[in-house]
Amino acid sequence: MSPAPEPEPEPERAEAPAGIDASVASPARMYDYYLGGTQNFASDRRAAQEIYTLIPDLPEIARDNRAFLRRAVRTLAAAGIRQFVDIGSGLPTQGSVHEIAQEADPASRVVYVDNDPLVPAHARALLAGGTEGTTAYVAGDLREPDAVFDHPDVRALIDLDRPVGLLLVAVLHFITDEEDPWALVGRYRSRLAPGSHLAIAHATRDGRPPEAVRKMTDVYRRASAPFTFRTREQILAFFHGSRLLDPGLVHSPGWRPEPGSPLSPSAAWNYAGVGVIPAER
Repeated sequence: MSPAPEPEPEPERAEAPAGIDASVASPARMYDYYLGGTQNFASDRRAAQEIYTLIPDLPEIARDNRAFLRRAVRTLAAAGIRQFVDIGSGLPTQGSVHEIAQEADPASRVVYVDNDPLVPAHARALLAGGTEGTTAYVAGDLREPDAVFDHPDVRALIDLDRPVGLLLVAVLHFITDEEDPWALVGRYRSRLAPGSHLAIAHATRDGRPPEAVRKMTDVYRRASAPFTFRTREQILAFFHGSRLLDPGLVHSPGWRPEPGSPLSPSAAWNYAGVGVIPAER
């Protein structure tokens, strides 16, 4: 188990842009902190440190999800997917979707979607130089599938009549049961062409210490988005209407791991899988 990072009493690393309340923790900025980034505020670090008291390997959990994302994109690219939509993409980081997809084919097109207002400015810096016409960052919300797919920047890059790689990695657990995330995924799936792929990673409470689950739930309730752990059966239901690729829905480090990869101690906190939308639905 990784040791919890020491609390950081330093001043803000970056000045909050106008319109952003830096006193309220944000899931995107907290995730950036888990991954060792610097685009986060004291509120994000305090919230993260509170969770670390019971889940000290949280940075490793975040790294596991990013590693699954990279492996999934490579798998989709090998299957011929050349257009990707990454919803809930978070703050830019190394090994982003467009970097991996465009290794397979420089003409691959990628659209990132996130509703955190801090994300677009940093995304523009990431996308500057060499990605014009193939990559875009859109302000949008997972809860609004039609608004996402009908956004002019999405329509300019993504042809929904052709297979798409839809990436929902570490984002669906920010949708409450009352908001019916299964229906939301179904609405996205209904607009995708046959042969499209759906990649999902989602936090689970299966076999996890109840006090740790409660702590993380409580901290995110005070942030800008709640957090909902789900069972394997609930996560599997997101793939209704899809054919799961081998090895099915498994703990994220176990989804097609790189040869010789050691088993992550954080493995049991997330399930991950990739489904293919068949020709007949």
